[in-house]
Amino acid sequence: MSSTESPDTATAALPVPPAGPGRHGGAETVRTVTLPGLTLTVRAPVGRGVQGDDGAERAAGDGAAAGREPALYVHGLGGSSQNWSDLMPLLADRVDGEAVDLPGFGHSPPPADGNYSVSAQARAVIRYLDAAGRGPVHLIGNSMGGAASTRVAAARPDLVRTLTLISPALPEVPPQLTAVPTALLAVPGIAGLFGRLTHDWTPERRTREVLALCYGDPGRVSPEGFNAAAEEYARRLELPYFWEVMERSARGLVNAYTLGGQHNLWRQAERVLAPTLLVYGGRDRLVSYRMARRAAAAFRGSRLLTLPEAGHVAMMEYPETVARAVRELLDSEVTDVTADAGRS
Repeated sequence: MSSTESPDTATAALPVPPAGPGRHGGAETVRTVTLPGLTLTVRAPVGRGVQGDDGAERAAGDGAAAGREPALYVHGLGGSSQNWSDLMPLLADRVDGEAVDLPGFGHSPPPADGNYSVSAQARAVIRYLDAAGRGPVHLIGNSMGGAASTRVAAARPDLVRTLTLISPALPEVPPQLTAVPTALLAVPGIAGLFGRLTHDWTPERRTREVLALCYGDPGRVSPEGFNAAAEEYARRLELPYFWEVMERSARGLVNAYTLGGQHNLWRQAERVLAPTLLVYGGRDRLVSYRMARRAAAAFRGSRLLTLPEAGHVAMMEYPETVARAVRELLDSEVTDVTADAGRS
């Protein structure tokens, strides 16, 4: 196999699928939010006839009228708000959920300052929540979005009601060998080199490689989901800033791993006050399963869900199981609040 045919070459270019598998995702609304120097695309399920994780149909209606608490979903490196299109409907009777395209990803254009660090992604989330007045929210993040969400919860506890992290990209030294190609994107010029080496690859081939990296079992992706991911991948490749965003975002993630002191992500995890759910996949090739125990110790009083057959995007592979775990987290928060009220 030549270097241009290496699976790692392709998967390094997009370590999280660009779109969701589409098994449960229904109608969605998509809107644009403009802030100074920042434009974000925000996606939400249409609140009508949503389906809970037990399969029952429920009418959600307007979030405020239905009394649902707000939630925000944050995707990982290379992903988009569409990564949550399976999970959001399963929780839509319980939370008023929105998923954001981080700057430079999905349909959000690059930020004016060109900053793609994890801290910058966290600031984008904070700025959106402050502007929308939606906090405190149930914050749910995957991969790089999990790292950014950790920073949000540590820096602004007033904005986070609960925290759910699915394969969060927290520092792992040494990293898994299968994660090294993704880290290499941080090296100047490498992302462009990957682009040139795989120039003739079809979107379908690129998508197969990404799914092989991110899923414990790529066979769980429906044909419709595969086609949606391939179409989104093709659209992204036409964007003039695609490779630059991937390179700078990967560099920002690697840099976050090297920070010490109070800015270290593990130190930030220890500062999180919100009830936290951690989800790890046994077949994750990007975030090691062995990090689950360390994360459970770092986030005080956290809950841990381990899925032996899942890969890096459990919310896309096993949305019903993840939804049940989130519901249990929300139920525990309600119980704790009620108990505190009874003691006061």
